[in-house]
Amino acid sequence: MGATWDGKGVNFAIFAENATGVELCFFESTNGQTETYKIKIEEVTHHVWHVYVLDIAPGQLYNYRIHGPYEPSQGHRFNPNKLVLDPYAKAIAGAVQWDDALFGYELGHPETDLSFSETDSAPFLPKSVVVDTQFDWEGDRPPEVPYHDAIIYEAHVKGFTISHPAIPEEMRGTYAALAHPVTIQYLQELGVTTLELQPIHHFVDDRHLIEKGLTNYWGYNTLGFFAPDARYSSSGVMGEQVREFKEMVKALHKAGIEVILDVVYNHTAEGNHLGPTLSFKGIDNASYYRLTEENPRFYMDYTGTGNTLNVRMPYVLQMIMDSLRYWITEMHVDGFRFDLAAALARVLHETDRLGAFFSIIHQDPIISQVKLIAEPWDMGEDGYQVGKFPPGWAEWNGMYRDCVRDYWRGAESKLAEFAQRFTGSPDLYKGDYRHPTASINFITAHDGFTLHDLVSYNEKHNEANGEDNQDGESDNNSWNGGVEGPTDDPQILALRAKQKRNFLTTLFLSQGVPMLLAGDEWGRTQQGNNNAYCQDNEISWLDWSSADQDFLSFTRKLIHFSKHHPAFHRRRWFQGVPIKGSDVEDIAWYLPDGSNIPDDSWEEAFAKSLAVYLNGKGIRCVDYQNNKIVDDSFYLIFNAHDEPISYVLPKEKNGQEWFKVLDTHENYLEEEGIAYPPGGEILVPGRSTVVLKCP
Repeated sequence: MGATWDGKGVNFAIFAENATGVELCFFESTNGQTETYKIKIEEVTHHVWHVYVLDIAPGQLYNYRIHGPYEPSQGHRFNPNKLVLDPYAKAIAGAVQWDDALFGYELGHPETDLSFSETDSAPFLPKSVVVDTQFDWEGDRPPEVPYHDAIIYEAHVKGFTISHPAIPEEMRGTYAALAHPVTIQYLQELGVTTLELQPIHHFVDDRHLIEKGLTNYWGYNTLGFFAPDARYSSSGVMGEQVREFKEMVKALHKAGIEVILDVVYNHTAEGNHLGPTLSFKGIDNASYYRLTEENPRFYMDYTGTGNTLNVRMPYVLQMIMDSLRYWITEMHVDGFRFDLAAALARVLHETDRLGAFFSIIHQDPIISQVKLIAEPWDMGEDGYQVGKFPPGWAEWNGMYRDCVRDYWRGAESKLAEFAQRFTGSPDLYKGDYRHPTASINFITAHDGFTLHDLVSYNEKHNEANGEDNQDGESDNNSWNGGVEGPTDDPQILALRAKQKRNFLTTLFLSQGVPMLLAGDEWGRTQQGNNNAYCQDNEISWLDWSSADQDFLSFTRKLIHFSKHHPAFHRRRWFQGVPIKGSDVEDIAWYLPDGSNIPDDSWEEAFAKSLAVYLNGKGIRCVDYQNNKIVDDSFYLIFNAHDEPISYVLPKEKNGQEWFKVLDTHENYLEEEGIAYPPGGEILVPGRSTVVLKCP
């Protein structure tokens, strides 16, 4: 499928089951506007139209015109006046230039999409590019970081580096900037193992955003599932984005850092029945999209974007699988985070965890071997599927996010759930042979408040989006500490700083896989905007000049502390029974007086504090100091009350001292620690976390 160059010519192949004719159109490479000639494709095999053309080379621009019935009420929207992009294009030149000609119907016509437009859209549509996929990978091998050792860092290609003063200005905001030694050194020093990039597949800026002077900054509006977006290329040379992306992956791999792509296979940029004709809609609308059974003129919308790709159709499912394999085999990426993944599981109207999409991935010898992370929800009925994905998948744990936020803002009746989330959410993942690493733990992500804003705002402030602050989530489980937004009050500033340390300490010491949002490690703000999808400006970009270096230092030490101690990232579930070499359970929960938490205390509404003992005996430890072969044991005390609480420390069998290694109130984190006697007491300030270890 797509355009395949063999050194002498190019084979073109496109699926269009309901089409009556297909024309392959070539364009002048200098400007992409002049259609030089076209070929009527005669060969059709199993609904795939194909032709081999000699003397075509990489760099050639092309697209298609598809003939067939224009019968929206029957689901067909063929219109040869509308140029369409190749769904398998490996590179795309240019961007959509919004014009009424891009619509298959006449805008403003009383019959709306039932009308027919005869205006040529070619001048306004980007062009597919023939590419040479050859590249010297220099023996590149994937880092293959195990889930239990992974530290995921979610970032936007442009926003992460566009304002970085140490990166050459002409390189900022590009794939090349992510490969720059300054970037790689920063990620390594932070402790990142896995870089998760927001969408880099070629996407479209929505017309209504352009008209308001905004863009689709996040990029969750895909048009080309095989093409890295050229807007993130530093060279500006047509087709160079493919090579530059590969150079980025190669450089990150050399540094031991994985690359995961955030991918959007649930919908496309063509919207609903009133949307434009850019590719799939004009190629074979009835095949590519889920249409309503009552009236195929309209689309099933499980995504909130107007359409949903029809993964029940074999060739559509094949396209998704081909895309995934391409990014693994040709572009060397290490995994994927699937946007609104529940939409891909839908058979008819219900989500089906054993649907064709999951079955094919499970048996695929290539795709099944990389990291597969689901955003386990969509916008449809019964769309919240956290904990319901099959073995082999990890999931963004939205319940972890909500619970930890609630706990640290002092919500009542959260103690029992907090314990579940801290231990890897066994209530969600323990069945079906899944492990704690099925839970991707996060406090913040691109969608929502940043960590700094989470402790600074009670309400969203999305006025800059031009939707009267009606967009974005209204319930953020946030707490501003007493003042909305920026303040000079030293007590509130100190409380906010401590709350940020509490959040990250909980995140990196919980069982499961931690994910950190870029910039949260040093206090990045979006000024209270919790839906900055359209803000390609200072609201979304990381302002490196404003970095809180003290908080950054704490975060670095916290991540490396967590990585050095496998007690915080176990491969298997806690059993709650004594382990070999110790008379204490692998995990135990305590009240301030040193007694075990009784069953009825878990449900007390006022309870907002607890201690947890993690037994490190029997856990093989990385040989990072003193030739240790087992990990330390730890006593973690979480106090979300306003007032300080005194806790009695356990008496270890060998009578060894406890060492306080972390205190979020004091902004203290040192591996050596401050000694406390066994059975002694320690005062834990309000809204604080204290961690002690026993070697």
